[in-house]
Amino acid sequence: MSRQRRRAGLFALALAGALGLAAAPGPLAAPDPSDGWPQFRGDAALTGVSSSALPASLKVLWTYEAGDAVDSSAAIADGVVYVGSHGGALVALDLATGALRWKYDPGAEIGESSPAVAGGLVYVGDLKGVVHAVGAADGKRAWTFKAGQEIKASPVLTDGKLLVGSYDQSLYALDARTGSVAWKAETEGPVHSTASIARGVAYVAGCDERLRGFRVSDGKPVLEVSSGAYTGASPALADGAAYYGTFENEVLAVDLAAKRILWRYKNPERQFPFYSSPAVAPDRIVLGGRDKRVHALDRKTGALKWTFATQGRVDSSPAIAGSRVYVGSSDGRLYVLQLETGAKLQELDLGGAIAASPAIAGGRLVIGTQDGRVYCVG
Repeated sequence: MSRQRRRAGLFALALAGALGLAAAPGPLAAPDPSDGWPQFRGDAALTGVSSSALPASLKVLWTYEAGDAVDSSAAIADGVVYVGSHGGALVALDLATGALRWKYDPGAEIGESSPAVAGGLVYVGDLKGVVHAVGAADGKRAWTFKAGQEIKASPVLTDGKLLVGSYDQSLYALDARTGSVAWKAETEGPVHSTASIARGVAYVAGCDERLRGFRVSDGKPVLEVSSGAYTGASPALADGAAYYGTFENEVLAVDLAAKRILWRYKNPERQFPFYSSPAVAPDRIVLGGRDKRVHALDRKTGALKWTFATQGRVDSSPAIAGSRVYVGSSDGRLYVLQLETGAKLQELDLGGAIAASPAIAGGRLVIGTQDGRVYCVG
């Protein structure tokens, strides 16, 4: 990836005020949405929606040179940013200044796996298939767990368990404090998807062309719906439905109780895969496509509300804050769009392709680029 293009402006992204998990004896507590952005997509349902307020006009507050591509999306908790890179480092950065607090060497590249923070620990997976738990305060290793193959999924926490998928075709539930295996659920393809959680069930959309649900308490399978296609995106959950895109150029809505597909969307003019995970608004979902466009769809019907064209594929997962959508593109730009119409309100060239998704806390937005930089704006 090119590292030569630099730009001083950044624009406003907004993402979800997510789950802040507090340390306590026994099982980990449920997250507090006001505390930060402690995991991929901000919350256990992977909604990508933020209640945090950003300034109307943003400026770059700091950058951090990671040294290699940053596909991992940041987590933010207690005024600290945690993010991994292909250079083989998990770093903790001060949200206010960008100063490096600590650096942890996992011994392997960190790809798309994004950190999760809870109970004084930071969790992330690497491309050698190892899950790492390190101290949030000091970056010291607490425990590791070795899966059979690489981990690109992001870990999520619920009920004292750390759930993470592996390319060994399994979804693991690990004890969040010790790393011991609580259960292992097997699928029929690599588990690239990050699990989304609702009502005690973990949902993964898989490379085996199925949306699967596993009971968090014991790993028992409780749902299997055919997607009809390979899936790299993670499902977003809202009001009893799961939303995700496929590599057969479709976006699906699945009724989780009825275990059936509610609707399918395929753009009639430009048919490309959907790798981006959706953000969920009250009446619509918004996601990126490899057709270089951002798509907004009616949540009830799947009808197209609008599209917005960028100059590169959109693998970055959009975020919604208030009446705006924030999303990156492989064209190196961050876009801010009007949620209602898709009209462009701002764009800012960051110089490097963007595959990571933004994180927001404390009135600041953090995102990495594939030319090895982490940006903070506010």
